[in-house]
Amino acid sequence: MNSNISHNIKKRIKANDVFITPLEVAKQQIQLHNINDNDLWLDPCRNNKEGSYFNNFPQNVKKDWCEILEGKDFFEYNKNTDIICGNPPYSVMDKWIKKTLQLNPKEFSLLIGIGNLTTRRIEIIENAGYGLSKMKMLKIYDWYGMSCIVVFEKNKKSIIEYDRKVYKTKT
Repeated sequence: MNSNISHNIKKRIKANDVFITPLEVAKQQIQLHNINDNDLWLDPCRNNKEGSYFNNFPQNVKKDWCEILEGKDFFEYNKNTDIICGNPPYSVMDKWIKKTLQLNPKEFSLLIGIGNLTTRRIEIIENAGYGLSKMKMLKIYDWYGMSCIVVFEKNKKSIIEYDRKVYKTKT
């Protein structure tokens, strides 16, 4: 992608965060979770009745969904949930992570652009008691850059180390 397109995406005034997750990718993301009978799974942005995630959650689990276009806003959701699995809108990533942590699931996963997996965000999630337990990088046609599925589990040691120090080169 050339730099003009990248710049236009980053500087757009109106976010366009509706990107339907390919069914094969949603299934891969779901399989990265620990599946236990009777867990409550949440699809935080189902997007349509054919929900790539919601309709493919394991059969033996309880499931719920949110979809702002249908009057069920994730930011107003307050039920206890065990697993949150979905593709969040990138324009509200920090707010999304904060809401996810408030719901205190056993584990959650995000399908995000690799550039959205920042050390600051990982640190916020780790400070809430979650470790990055699984990560899978993939490329989705027509999406900007590389994407990754990240799974965070409560009380789990992270598989990634990071350093937030800013290093400078000698000039």
